[in-house]
Amino acid sequence: MRGAVALMDEYRVFPVVATDYPLIVAAVEMSLRYGLSYWDGAILAAAEALDAPTLYTEDLQHGQRYGRVTAVNPFLAA
Repeated sequence: MRGAVALMDEYRVFPVVATDYPLIVAAVEMSLRYGLSYWDGAILAAAEALDAPTLYTEDLQHGQRYGRVTAVNPFLAA
């Protein structure tokens, strides 16, 4: 059990976005605007909320801008 707590403490350095009403609305809007699943829209909405310019993913089109976020496939990036 102690190891799990220590591991969780290490994750505290990463920013977290609450899945609240504004994020859900932004996720739905993203999914409708770009023809994505709700879950992909939620990831993009969270990235925007964190002002992350890049989202590394294999699931979205490489180089595509989704609002203020650009999807980059790390296996295709040079």
